[in-house]
Amino acid sequence: MEREVVTLDASDTLDLADDIMRLGRIRHLPVTAGRVVVGILSQRDLLRAAISSMLQLGHQAERQFLARVPVRAVMTPSPCTVGPSTPLRIAVSLMLERKIGCLPVVEDGRLVGILSETDCLRSLERVLEVADAKGLLPELRAAS
Repeated sequence: MEREVVTLDASDTLDLADDIMRLGRIRHLPVTAGRVVVGILSQRDLLRAAISSMLQLGHQAERQFLARVPVRAVMTPSPCTVGPSTPLRIAVSLMLERKIGCLPVVEDGRLVGILSETDCLRSLERVLEVADAKGLLPELRAAS
């Protein structure tokens, strides 16, 4: 889980979200009111909103378009969240079942972190290292 989370306000515009995502190499941004999670904005949401690129408009026209669209217009409202004591296995199951790439971590109604696919892969890497050291790691086999 990442505890230092960059967030957006629902009234922020998509050009700001785009800048933050590009500069920070971030794929998901919680949308908050204070420290309460009210939505989530993903790169996919942002790409869907950037219809100007499909219309072959230039970068400047796309930026002007994004500057007029508030985050609330494209965010996923009331996202699925977990608590800091939620077992990783349960969080991963939720992400797989709901086909989502992250889970805001909330404690007492306030955002305290975010669990992303990358965090899950890092945990898997540690588990695989232990299994490999103990000789328990199976070989990958080609599908027949």
